[in-house]
Amino acid sequence: MKPAIILAGGLGTRLRPVVGDLPKPMADVAGKPFLWWLLKQLENQGLRDVYLSVGYRHEQVRAGMGERFGEMRLHYIIEDEPLGTGGAIRKAISGIPGEDVLVFNGDTLAVVDLAAFVADAEARGTDVALAAASVPDATRYGTVEIDEDRRIRAFIEKGREGPGLINAGVYHLRKAALADRADLPQRFSFEQDFLGRFIDEIYLGAFPGVRDFIDIGVPDDYAAAQTKVPALIAEM
Repeated sequence: MKPAIILAGGLGTRLRPVVGDLPKPMADVAGKPFLWWLLKQLENQGLRDVYLSVGYRHEQVRAGMGERFGEMRLHYIIEDEPLGTGGAIRKAISGIPGEDVLVFNGDTLAVVDLAAFVADAEARGTDVALAAASVPDATRYGTVEIDEDRRIRAFIEKGREGPGLINAGVYHLRKAALADRADLPQRFSFEQDFLGRFIDEIYLGAFPGVRDFIDIGVPDDYAAAQTKVPALIAEM
């Protein structure tokens, strides 16, 4: 399985009322850090090298997770200053061997067959493949529009009512597609400044195979995660 990057440097501002000053990925979910559950999912699917992109209170993340997680080796890439999701990924890939990496948001858990996801991305030759989930009401999410070949043609801002296909925060990235972009600043958003800006220049594909997911970024979903996250891991 490919190496993976987990973006674990978020401040968790919206969760402060319920988790205090903990780094968001270290927020307690059913007695364990949320990051523990995400790593457990990756270990169960055969990943062996995970690179944690950390910033805010990174010492707590490292102290809590250590250098190994079961069969996986954990590597830490520290942001000395906030780089945004894009800047963090670009910094991380410079020290990771191979041509491709998986990328995960550190506050999202998606139920997806990673072997099938990687095989699909490789067969299609995408620059970036995005794991997507179908939801009955996409009002609170941004959605993606795809063509008959599952190529992403547009990102739609949140607020559109009704069913839709949303970004589940899991990517297969051809490193050169990002590393070779000299026209990006040091700090930038992967979603907006890279995927959105260069949507017509890169091969951006969707993999609509996410069976379920949860994002703990807001207090209501964090509360729901206390029971939902262990259940999702149990069914994988």
